[in-house]
Amino acid sequence: EVQLVESGGGSVQAGGSLRLSCAASGFSFDDYTIGWFLQVPGEGREAVSCIQPGDGRTWYADSVRGRFTISSDNAKNTVYLQMNSLKPEDTSAYYCVRGRYCSSDGPTTLDAWGQGTLVTVSS
Repeated sequence: EVQLVESGGGSVQAGGSLRLSCAASGFSFDDYTIGWFLQVPGEGREAVSCIQPGDGRTWYADSVRGRFTISSDNAKNTVYLQMNSLKPEDTSAYYCVRGRYCSSDGPTTLDAWGQGTLVTVSS
């Protein structure tokens, strides 16, 4: 069974940092991409970042590039999202997702989602 379990959300003041984790199980970690999405109120989910653990390829949305860093620990089948210089507009539920590729436009062919973890950034 494919499972993606997020952790690490919480509340922080603007300018602060959080690290999200996504623990994956039930599939060959190197053969897929793992990405992060946030929930846009009234508009659905928006891709934030992705990584291809098999080759280290990464992608970032313009809104987070330079502030967020995605990484993977292939021995632990875990992907991390280090979130620095957080802004109030980063407040959202963040979801870990499995896809086929981490392309130049973000993660593609999505087929599994985690339950989400809430990030709240206060001004």
